[in-house]
Amino acid sequence: MERAAGDPGICSTRVSEILAKYSRRPDALVSILHDVQKEAGYVSEKAMTEIASELDIPVSKVYGVATFYTLFSTRPKGRYIVRVCENAPCHVRGARAVVEALERELGIPMGGTTSDGRFTLEYTSCLGVCGVAPAIMINEAVYGNLTPERVPLILKEYK
Repeated sequence: MERAAGDPGICSTRVSEILAKYSRRPDALVSILHDVQKEAGYVSEKAMTEIASELDIPVSKVYGVATFYTLFSTRPKGRYIVRVCENAPCHVRGARAVVEALERELGIPMGGTTSDGRFTLEYTSCLGVCGVAPAIMINEAVYGNLTPERVPLILKEYK
């Protein structure tokens, strides 16, 4: 399968297959971007250009949608995405100390990705588990009632 030079993301053939799945309908843009990101881990500039061309819409529209929704990424991320809730209940119940523990354990600042590509650390809006604040989500798994002391134990599951 063909990959664009310098683009570690999804290959052109797979983008074309995803577009065919949605009959190349522009109204399916969000679903198309979701599928591309699911396969590549992010939506590359090359993929956005191909999608725009195939849907006969401006690249700026594809880019606008890909950057509007926070769950889409236009750059590569780690294998495990650690999302920290930044809403009021988590903040009040100690999220800052949890963030400091995550940054220390992973050796990266908020928004960073480890050099081995294993972890990305980022903020997210409410995870919907305010009753167990502070909370984080690692890929699809949610962890609540966090303390800085629990952070190394949780991360150990993913190392």
